[in-house]
Amino acid sequence: MRKIGSILLLFVALVACNKTKDNTYKVTVNVEGVEDGKKVYLQKPVDGQRPEVLDTLEVKEGSFEFSGETEGPEMHYLYFEGIRGVLPIILEEGNISVTAYKDSLNFSKIEGTPSNEDFTAFIQSSRNIRKKMMDIQKQGMEAQQKGDTVTLNTLKETFEEVQQEAKDYEQDFVANNKDSYISLLVIQQMMRTKSKTPEEVNTLFKGLSEDIRNTEMGKSIAKELGDIDKLAIGAIAPDFSAPTPDGETISLKESLGKVTILDFWAAWCKPCRAENPNLVALYKEYHDKGLNVVGVSLDRKAEDWKKAIEEDQLPWKHMSNLKFWQDPIAQLYNIRSIPATYILDEDGKIIAKDLRGEALNEKIASLLQ
Repeated sequence: MRKIGSILLLFVALVACNKTKDNTYKVTVNVEGVEDGKKVYLQKPVDGQRPEVLDTLEVKEGSFEFSGETEGPEMHYLYFEGIRGVLPIILEEGNISVTAYKDSLNFSKIEGTPSNEDFTAFIQSSRNIRKKMMDIQKQGMEAQQKGDTVTLNTLKETFEEVQQEAKDYEQDFVANNKDSYISLLVIQQMMRTKSKTPEEVNTLFKGLSEDIRNTEMGKSIAKELGDIDKLAIGAIAPDFSAPTPDGETISLKESLGKVTILDFWAAWCKPCRAENPNLVALYKEYHDKGLNVVGVSLDRKAEDWKKAIEEDQLPWKHMSNLKFWQDPIAQLYNIRSIPATYILDEDGKIIAKDLRGEALNEKIASLLQ
């Protein structure tokens, strides 16, 4: 009996040694081929800014470990000195095992906790779908070289089907993984790529478990979705004031025309600069009929901003706080990518969003002719 009791105590002790305390994590990373002494930086992503370095680790005999506390799942990165790219890892309660491949970080294995295993599964399935797309594109190039239009048309239809498969996979993943932190990452991606409407995203988000919605990222998404409602078509665009290139301060409200294009751009944004000639032509054609344009720049340097205005010959009103993605106007309007546009009526009501090129021309023409 004493021997059995001792064995049980030993078993309990071993289990306890392999289990982390509540809200703590332990990460063991094996990375072959990396020299001893090479630094590894644990980073936390910061929206619109460079990742924040939380810890500096060191490789010894092809591995390293680190541990800490966390109140819930949270995305982090491992940046290896001398290796291109970063390795995403979700820090959450439990023992996390990482097998990192220095020549292909994207194919590294992360195991041991629910979120990391969900993430691995999601990435693998997404990778399989992308491979299908790449194979179709390769076949398309071959068919084009041969002048095989029949095959090209078939491949085009197949490619569209695979694109829809990718969208359906994201939606199905969220719907079937209501307790997964990865569902939040997928929803965040949907919002940034605008692959789903705000209403569709909101429905998916509300279907997640309360615990997941109450994580730090969940709360951030909830706020963003709330802001989206405030910026929906039919809502009154939030007013704001900001400095002009001359140092004056003007407001959106005082800059409204019969129709106003609110244009978010920057000197460093190539797609914005490419769209500027079309916007200039549109302004010249319809300004006398009541079209105004208000440019909000996400530049950091006044000289870059002013030079771009001069080079592109942009004759409308311009504002900027020169705070890059932290510009309060960009944050007020939930800007995550540029160029971005809002079309407003004379009362400041939003009547269209994110139109460019011919679609923008047609909309303005329909409003002012």
